[in-house]
Amino acid sequence: MRRLPAFAAILMAAGMALASRVELGGASPWLAHPVALASGVLCLLAAGFAATPRGGRDGGVVVLLIGLLLGLPAPLILVDAYPAAGTALPGLWLYLIGLGLTAWSAMDALAEAGDRGGRFGLAAPLLFGFWLLYVWEVLVVGFGVPQILLPAPHQIGHQLASQAWVLLGDFRQTFLKAVLAGWLAGCGLGFITAVAIDRIPFLQRGLLPLGNLVSAVPVVGIAPIMVMWFGFDWPSKAAVIVVMTFFPMLINTLAGFAEVDSISRDLMRSYGASYWQTFLKLRLPNALPFIFNALKINSTLAMIGAIVAEFFGSPIAGMGFRISVEVARMNVDVVWATIAVAALAGSLFYWLIALVERSLTFWHPSYRRQN
Repeated sequence: MRRLPAFAAILMAAGMALASRVELGGASPWLAHPVALASGVLCLLAAGFAATPRGGRDGGVVVLLIGLLLGLPAPLILVDAYPAAGTALPGLWLYLIGLGLTAWSAMDALAEAGDRGGRFGLAAPLLFGFWLLYVWEVLVVGFGVPQILLPAPHQIGHQLASQAWVLLGDFRQTFLKAVLAGWLAGCGLGFITAVAIDRIPFLQRGLLPLGNLVSAVPVVGIAPIMVMWFGFDWPSKAAVIVVMTFFPMLINTLAGFAEVDSISRDLMRSYGASYWQTFLKLRLPNALPFIFNALKINSTLAMIGAIVAEFFGSPIAGMGFRISVEVARMNVDVVWATIAVAALAGSLFYWLIALVERSLTFWHPSYRRQN
């Protein structure tokens, strides 16, 4: 662990020295901004301390996190003070690489602490996500990327705040109506059909090929048809989602039913259990991991299907409607804000399903802790 912070400290020191020798407007960038200079020096000292034996494992992690937090303002200050800093401050990017190595060391230590069952289970992924946003901000601002190509995170955040009520209405139209209704209907129909195929074997030859055929139809092909059949409101989007989510649930459920070993089947048969007793007490519990896999896959498919279907006709609300309209207006920051809302909603939806799965399938080997 100590080699990476040491290398990071060397890169940050070289970057600060190189950037300080550049004259922009009669001033050296780092020396002209005392806050940026203090930020860089403190992060450099923290990385150096973590690389020493006296830092220790736990102490080094804490110092790395503090140093990383103190070192973040420096690049933001400099790219804000000097427009198009990407071509003017090569030393800044050397410092940023060193800062990235410091963040890598901290995330590696946090991930190791999370694997040991500590309190830092979510700290490493949260830090990684924050670091991606931070690098995005510095690179976009530092290289002067036009907003029409890629807006900076602070511009997207501004639209999230200023357009909150509009985005909330879009979320309600797309997710709370179309996505939930289509996901429940599609998954429910897929599960019921799987039970019917399992109970009546000859249906397997007739229904499975039809289900495979329907799943192969592209969403851009069925969305306009569903809009013509069910209108411009959310039912047409829910119908598209039903078509998209039906087949994954059907296939995964059938695979779960077939996974039961022959010894367990013979045991239930020796007890004189009926089909439904065997189904409810053996085959359905055994199929739960497969069913939840389909539910999680369909949670993302439902969001994608609803947004794409809204491109082909919707009322004046909805995430797909907002994306298509704002792209035409060149308001790319609003488009990214809508994408952020959709990604957050989809992630939370997936997390809730995984939480229910863990509570119902705690007995599965994948959830057993390694001693």
